[in-house]
Amino acid sequence: MQSRPVDLPAGTESAVDQERLLHVIRKLAIEAGERIMEIYNSDNFEVRTKSDESPVTEADESADRLISAGLRDAFPDVALVTEEQAASHRHSGDTFFIVDPLDGTKEFIRRRGDFTVNIAWVEGGTPRRGVVYAPARRRMFLTLADGSSVEETGPLDPEQIGSITPLRVAQADNKALRVVASKSHRDAETDAYIARYEVGDVKSAGSSLKFCLVASGEADLYPRLGRTMEWDTAAGHAVLAGAGGQVLRFDDLAPLSYGKDGFANPFFIACAPSVRLEES
Repeated sequence: MQSRPVDLPAGTESAVDQERLLHVIRKLAIEAGERIMEIYNSDNFEVRTKSDESPVTEADESADRLISAGLRDAFPDVALVTEEQAASHRHSGDTFFIVDPLDGTKEFIRRRGDFTVNIAWVEGGTPRRGVVYAPARRRMFLTLADGSSVEETGPLDPEQIGSITPLRVAQADNKALRVVASKSHRDAETDAYIARYEVGDVKSAGSSLKFCLVASGEADLYPRLGRTMEWDTAAGHAVLAGAGGQVLRFDDLAPLSYGKDGFANPFFIACAPSVRLEES
């Protein structure tokens, strides 16, 4: 049965213990990553097409089962929305966990490595905590209990957090912006938008790693002029916000909110606040 959401009145403290949340989502991301890599490194795996014509693999479904079971066990009173469970998409409310167990399935299928495990906690329509784990790259980005974002390095022990490097967005040079764009979904409209800026470098990356590159100061601007869902963006959004960045709607530059009907996102811009944004 789908858990009912915990919707909090303004000014009240969170119903979720933040240290416990950090431990649980980090551990689940690492364990899901291990399961994904077992399948990734196998000789072959089945690829099917979902009703929306997007691909799905055994790795998506296996990671989803692991993460869903772990979150429901640890936080039975908090609603869960996950890409791979259509029934969860009927949830309404602004406080919930949201999961993309394997973001970048196309990168996974092509064995290009730029895929991630994404787990986020949304409160009041805003991603407050998140973990983005790229198991093939061994890069782990997460928000700590205080809301700040870090990259963890080292052995990535599921039971204990290791060495961490604080993340902070860069002070952008608006005469030589560093832009990151989608590897699998770049189009002429995106290129036209990027051309409005004075750009020093453009790089491509898959999945939610693009948010993390802005959060780490490796890029300044990530525009997305294409279809995304909230499970694609929530964890990366949380990491970027915890590093001082922002994710804004493309049409009016208002903050991107979560819990929207159908969980579909409008076009958006993720960036360091020092970027001088062009009007849409």
